[in-house]
Amino acid sequence: MATPITITLGSLQLDAELTDSPTTKAILSALPLSGLGQRWGDEIYFSTSVQAELEPTARDILEQGELGFWPPGNAFCIFWGPTPASIGQEIRAASQVNIIGRILGDLSELSQLQSGVQATISLNEKI
Repeated sequence: MATPITITLGSLQLDAELTDSPTTKAILSALPLSGLGQRWGDEIYFSTSVQAELEPTARDILEQGELGFWPPGNAFCIFWGPTPASIGQEIRAASQVNIIGRILGDLSELSQLQSGVQATISLNEKI
């Protein structure tokens, strides 16, 4: 069952959901999480205190709006378009990430964000 969360990036608030996985359980037990978001192409990520192993379903090619967790950097990642590792228009992470959920709704404002934006992940009890 999906767990609703709110992702706040500066003044932008996004509804999202986390899927059920070992990484998601670790993230949920650590909420709220916050950090400074960093841009890497059309990905924004921030380091967390959460630690997780790479899961068998991890991958490096993602779909628009997917959320990932990058174990080498303990990072929560939001993907919406090509990154420096992409070939053509594919959405590619630096290396495999655990797929942990997706953004619900409009992604168009994500491209306005800059590195250094304050990022917070919290439970969304309104959905």
